[in-house]
Formats: sequence, C-alpha cells, structure tokens
Amino acid sequence: MRTHIKTNSDKTIRIHNKSNIPDFLVLQKQKMIQKCIDIESKLPSFLSDFFLFLKSSVATSTRLAYLEDIHFFCLYLIKETNKTDAESPSHISLDTFEDITAKDINFFLGQYCSRYVIEGDQSFKVMENHQRSLARKKSSLSVMFKNLFRDDLISKNITDGFNPIQLPKPQPDAIKRLEIDEVVKLLDAVENGDLLTDKAKKYWEKTKYRDRAILVLFLTYGLRLNELQQLNISSFNFNRGEFKLYRKRGKESLMPINYSCEEVIKDYIHYERVPDENVSAEHQDALFLSLQKRRMTIRAIRNMVKKYTSLILGTSAKNGYSPHKLRATAATALIQQGFSIFDVQNLMDHDNVTTTQLYAAHKKDAKRELVKNFEWVDGKNDES
Repeated sequence: MRTHIKTNSDKTIRIHNKSNIPDFLVLQKQKMIQKCIDIESKLPSFLSDFFLFLKSSVATSTRLAYLEDIHFFCLYLIKETNKTDAESPSHISLDTFEDITAKDINFFLGQYCSRYVIEGDQSFKVMENHQRSLARKKSSLSVMFKNLFRDDLISKNITDGFNPIQLPKPQPDAIKRLEIDEVVKLLDAVENGDLLTDKAKKYWEKTKYRDRAILVLFLTYGLRLNELQQLNISSFNFNRGEFKLYRKRGKESLMPINYSCEEVIKDYIHYERVPDENVSAEHQDALFLSLQKRRMTIRAIRNMVKKYTSLILGTSAKNGYSPHKLRATAATALIQQGFSIFDVQNLMDHDNVTTTQLYAAHKKDAKRELVKNFEWVDGKNDES
C-alpha cells in the first residue's frame, strides 16, 4: 500500500507499506527513528557500535529514551564537570569515558539528577526526577558502559559499582480506580450531559457518541491510551465479532467484541463521525476523530477522560482520573466478578501475573464481607 502524507515542510513522506501494520503507525515509528538518528549525530562517533546494538536489541521507544538520557549525560559532563574540554557532546573523547568512575555516575544520578536547575533568560526552572526516572537513566548508562567494555573501548566495567536505586513497591491499596457505582454515574454523565455546564454541553452535543464509545472501550478492555488512540475503522470486523489491537513492542492481538462495545461504536460511526469523503487521506481510517477531522491525539483523549471522571469524583478536571485509572478499574472489576487472574492477565496484556495480582488484592473487601456474614459463634454472651 502506498500513502502520501504532507509534512509541516514542503516535503511529502511516501509510505510503501507491505505489512499489516497501518500506515500511520509506520509513520509514527519513522518519526521516532528520525529523532534517534538526530540525537546520534550529536553524540561521539565512538558510540556507533552501541547505536547499532540499540537499533537491533530494543524497542524504538526504548532506543529513543536511552539516547536522550546519554545525550543529557554528555551535556552534564560538559557543563557541570571538569572531565572534558569539549564544547559539544560529539567532541567528547573516548579518554573522557575511560576516566569516568562508578563514583562519578553515582554522583550524577544521586546528587545532580534528583534535582537540577535550568537557567533561562529571565527565570530558573527547577527539574526534579522521581525514582523511576533515575532508574531509567541508570539503565541507559549501564547498557552503554557495558557495551563499551564488551567492545574493548574502555578497560574496565564500572557498572558493578553503580548504587542501587530503590523503587517504591506497588501497594494494592494505593491503586486508584472507580467503584462500580461510579462507573454507572460516569456512563450516565457522558450519555445525558447532566453534570456539564451550559458551555460544556455545546461541545458535548457534538462529541457525546464518540466520548461514550471511548469510555466504554477503556472500561471493558482496560486498553492502554496509545492502544485506543491507534484504533482504526478497519481494525473492526463486526461480522466475525473481533477487532485488532497493536500492543506494546509491536505485538498484534485479536480481541473479541461484545454487544455493548459494538453498539456504542456503531452509534458513533452512524450518528456522529464525519464521512470519509470529508476527511484527509492521512486520517480517513482513524476511528476517533477530533472536531478538526483529524485522529484524536493522546493528549485530547486523556483530557476528555479526566473531564468526565472529575465530574463523578467532584474535583477539578486537572485532578480527574487518567485513562490508566480506567485500565485499573477494568482489571479490578473483572477480578471482582470472579474471572481467573490469568485470563485477566491475558486480556490486559500484563507481562507478569504479579502485576495482575495487585488488582486481585482488591477482592479483600469481598472476603471481609463474606467472613462477616459467616459466623460460627454467636457474639452475644449468654446469661447464666
């Protein structure tokens, strides 16, 4: 399949796609790859074998994240240390990396990265990283230094001396999700618009079928945000009762579609979605469109979900629940309904069942109610 897509420049990107992957996902990946290439051109040339390693060994998104971390580290060496006289990351010498010790990395991660300041023309911006961000940066540097040591570019493997970064253990009680009665109120709110302001209702009138379909899909399948955003009309085969998902690391998955989801999607397409002839070729197959007749962005979907959940929670739109909280809601509800934890793991595409078990912990309320109503001993004292 050949697709021509106009970019912000005068150039047109031509996609010659012989795979089953939709053109827009091919384009999305190509944009990430181009970002990787751009960053690589700014880094030292002796890292070329490492770049090749990343290209063939990790997902494109991970490759990009690692390269961004390493570029940030190189800028730190130039601006914050006396390790190098280089004026740009590309000019840093291999000798500089040879001289770096585990102690230097520990200081960078533990002291500098935890909180640093970016100075602007008229203000200072304080940047603070949480433990997960620090762990990711540590991983990026560990992979790079191990690769340099393996290729005999540096004489020692300093990664064994990196300090551990303690990540907070997920607590089941801290998982935020909607209760069943709140889900009912949420779907009523998007269907009737009763909780919206008069101004918001004008927008709701144009998007109510779309928004309802999005929320029902999130709550039924526990989809990730990007999985929903990537859905196409061609993803759905209503005759066979299934639709195709593109999950993490490029995995394809066929999902069965139930009556509720089929109805809300068909209602949206029939009553509200713009006809294909009024949509540009680039966005014609996209299932969920904005009022600008373009595929809805990640940000727009997140803001929509936050808006409706905030009405139910009685808070501001900023503090409403994200789509990931609806994913948690779906997982918890399925387990509370008695479905196997392994079946839920498969539906949610969890790599490890221990992730799914976090949602199973919420069954403790049901256990408490069960035991409360199953007493062997009368609690009242008999009078003698």
